[in-house]
Amino acid sequence: MSTKKHKVLVANRGEIAIRIIQACVSLGLDFVCVYTRADEASGHLALARSLGGPNAAYRVSSYHDANEILAVADHAGATAVHPGYGFFAEDFRFARRVAERERSLIFIGPSWRIIRSLGDKINTKRLARSLSIPTVPGSDRPVYDELEAEEIAETLFAFQAEQGISNSVVLVKASAGGGGMGIEEIYDIEQFKTVYRRIRNYAKRQFHDEGVLIEQRIFDFNHLEVQIVADRTGTGIVHFGTRNCTIQSTGRQKRVEIAPGFRPQEVDYAFDAEKLMEDIVGYSLAMAREVGYDNVGTWEWIVSPTGQPFLMEVNTRIQVENGVSAAISRVRGQGGVNIIAEQIRLGLGEPMGYDQSNITFDGVGIEYRIIAEDPANRFTPWVGRIDQFLAPTLPYASLHTHIPMDEPYEIPTEYDPNLALAIVWGKDLAEAKKRGVDYLDELTLSGADGTGTELKSNVRFLRDKTSTILQF
Repeated sequence: MSTKKHKVLVANRGEIAIRIIQACVSLGLDFVCVYTRADEASGHLALARSLGGPNAAYRVSSYHDANEILAVADHAGATAVHPGYGFFAEDFRFARRVAERERSLIFIGPSWRIIRSLGDKINTKRLARSLSIPTVPGSDRPVYDELEAEEIAETLFAFQAEQGISNSVVLVKASAGGGGMGIEEIYDIEQFKTVYRRIRNYAKRQFHDEGVLIEQRIFDFNHLEVQIVADRTGTGIVHFGTRNCTIQSTGRQKRVEIAPGFRPQEVDYAFDAEKLMEDIVGYSLAMAREVGYDNVGTWEWIVSPTGQPFLMEVNTRIQVENGVSAAISRVRGQGGVNIIAEQIRLGLGEPMGYDQSNITFDGVGIEYRIIAEDPANRFTPWVGRIDQFLAPTLPYASLHTHIPMDEPYEIPTEYDPNLALAIVWGKDLAEAKKRGVDYLDELTLSGADGTGTELKSNVRFLRDKTSTILQF
């Protein structure tokens, strides 16, 4: 089938649904989207109807209901499903069902076997170690036995003592978890049993798997990522650079992303930052080639203050922050790179049409996640009505949002109160930071909750953190 004859079901909501719809339109593809009752005022629904007419959107009871999603796909005549991020994006069972059902569809993402393989943190760690790729010290398989887990923790505390670390910390993690969920720290071995049992029970409830990982806690680390893009052959694999996602909430949720991951031309580091970035890119590409990676994915790394990288995990999906990598990327010298459009195009089987030698990078990009939350109160989500949301229109900035700009919007309580992504570009770090602050200062964001209390957002937090960007 010609790529142009495909119809893509957008199985997501909010800003990512909007960007998928826009990417489909740019590629000349038909689309259909879904929405829930809570999202009847969302911009993704309005955009779908304005570009595709009344039959471009179907209401479902939940974005988590695979039966409803696939029923819409069949009714609308979709030939492919784009899961976005979250929901079904990293669910290999859903991807397998999409591909192997009687009326098969194309899953816009890696093949289900790759999702299953790299979505398993233990398997990822083992594979990395087999390729001599550094990983966080600790268990390389789920631990189900409490005595064995305690022995691993004791070994890690002893290792940190040998390294001269005075305040040792060990992480106890649900092996099937992700996104900062199901993780606790212990500071001495006396705490271990209580925490281990709590995490084990949490893992059983949330993930139906009692497996627990025991890992060393790396302090004062930077969180870097490598953006991988691949075609369906599993041999055409390139990277679109590195990102730094170190600025996070207290719950380890990303709030600011910067590309590239370090900027040694303008910031002093205690190690060779350029080599570090080359190393993690090389490691990520080697692992992608080993598994025959065949779509978009992100290799996530933590880097110690002395420049030691450790692979943390692989996200087999498009990331929220793909746009900040695109902002600094050039293909054959041309800007306007759209990694979501590339994901769709390649996922539908088109050849890549370029290689790593055609990809270059220019300047610095900053992405701000604008969220209705209270940073002063442990980033507690704020729920209420957005009365006014205005953003400056500037040649070096872009805004991705599902919030209407021309009418009030009630934030649905069913979903996270993410409002927008603002991406700012500068020729260097200094210019990007200045432009970032100026952009945030020009934003207008106001509203109130049911009691009349004024809207709370993280804009001030984002502005304050801009001065520390890429510092270690």
